[in-house]
Amino acid sequence: MPGHWEGDLVIGKAGKTAVATLVERTSRFLILIPLTGRDSLTVTQAIIAAVGDLPATIRRSLTWDCGSKMALHSDVTATGLPVYFAHPHSPWERGSNENLNRIVREYLPKGVEITSDPTYLAAIAAEINDRPRKLHHWKKPSEAFAELLQADASTA
Repeated sequence: MPGHWEGDLVIGKAGKTAVATLVERTSRFLILIPLTGRDSLTVTQAIIAAVGDLPATIRRSLTWDCGSKMALHSDVTATGLPVYFAHPHSPWERGSNENLNRIVREYLPKGVEITSDPTYLAAIAAEINDRPRKLHHWKKPSEAFAELLQADASTA
C-alpha cells in the first residue's frame, strides 16, 4: 500500500553534519532533507516541512529507528503522518531505507562533511530516483512515485 515511509539520518564528518533520508516503501522514492542540526526539534521540523505538501494518501506512516532524533514524534503525528519505531538493533525493519542509505553514501561518503544545500541534495536525490530498479520491472522510482501521485489525483 503506498504512502508508508521509512526514515533515518546519514551522518557526516565527525558527527557534526547530517541529512535525513525518507524512502517511500512502494516506489522506493527518496527524499533527502537538508538539516542544519541533529537535535530532535531540527529533525522534526525538517520532516514536517518536507512531507507537508504530499497528499494524505501518500502520507500514511513513517517508520524510524529508536534514536533520540525523533523525540518530538508527536509533532509529526499531529500533521497526519503517524510515526512508528523499529525495534532496537533491527535494521531489517527499515530495509528500504537502509538500502537507499547505502546508495546515498556513494554521493556522501563517510568522513565527508554533508552539505545542507537543498539544491545539491535535491540533485543527488533526483539522480538516485532516476536509477531503474529491477523491483519495478526496470522503471525508475521517480516514475513509480509519479504513478502513485497520478492514481491519488484520479481518485480525488
